[in-house]
Amino acid sequence: MYTSQLKRMVKQHDSGKKNILLLFLIFILSTPLFGQQEAMYTHYMDNTLEINPAYAGSRDALTITALHRSQWVGFEGAPSTQTLTLHGPVYKDAVNLGLSLLHDKIGPVNSTAMFVDYAYRIKLSSQSKLAFGLKFGFNYYNFNLSDLSLINQVDGAFNANASTFAPNIGFGVYYSRDNFYAGISTPKIVNNNYLYSQTSNSSTLATEKRHYYLILGGWLPINKDIKLKPTSFVKATPGAPVEADLTTDFLFHDRFSLGAMYRTGDAVGLLVGYYVTEQFSIGYSFDWSFVNNTAKYNAGSHEIVLKYDFKNKNSKSIRSPRYFCTF
Repeated sequence: MYTSQLKRMVKQHDSGKKNILLLFLIFILSTPLFGQQEAMYTHYMDNTLEINPAYAGSRDALTITALHRSQWVGFEGAPSTQTLTLHGPVYKDAVNLGLSLLHDKIGPVNSTAMFVDYAYRIKLSSQSKLAFGLKFGFNYYNFNLSDLSLINQVDGAFNANASTFAPNIGFGVYYSRDNFYAGISTPKIVNNNYLYSQTSNSSTLATEKRHYYLILGGWLPINKDIKLKPTSFVKATPGAPVEADLTTDFLFHDRFSLGAMYRTGDAVGLLVGYYVTEQFSIGYSFDWSFVNNTAKYNAGSHEIVLKYDFKNKNSKSIRSPRYFCTF
């Protein structure tokens, strides 16, 4: 996910240069072999609709999830992400709909996204289901280049703002049973170009890269009071190393969870969660990036997630976030 350009950026910060944000922006937007363009989540297991549309309706309730992530706290121009998703079944457990909203900011770049999610679910057996999902929506990008603090303030290439409207479509498959789930997806199939125009000239700031995601998870009872929940999130992008989040959670008395995360080549973290009621849960995570000495310049990344299931009178008992689906 990181290249030698990030090392040079850190060295320049170490020597007191003030344009670290500009170098970071150039690294993000102009390097052809960069890694993840999409927002990063430590609570991917609680924010699944954002990465896989086939997850819509899988909880047999209208489910609302809100997430906030502050990445690399204390680092100028660091990413900040907010998501809001809602989804639920609409017709005979087969037709399911969802809505995914996102706001992501990194340096002078703001991204706002809205996607409608559709999932068609098939019952394979009394214990398993398979869903196929589609995403339809758009991203709106705003590049506030004039906000950058430059060494050379007369550089005309950074004296204007740019914006891009980028419609897209995504696809996903999601398999679930009582104690296991697996999914594959690509949330954005179209590789849109982000254009920057100045007077009569225009140039491409960056091109979206298609991302491929694999999620796996399950739970195992250790004893009557403790359950083990291993999950993983594998991310692949053309021209970048494959990255994986490996997470292990312990659930105590069906109420409190504590876990650890390892992100290959990037970070380690801790997660805690509390199920206030059968329908409402709250989670928090902290992760610390160890790549290329960047941890010296930030106070880690913080994430908080809230989830609520609106159970109607005709629905089955919700097994809450500690289990993955209902039957």
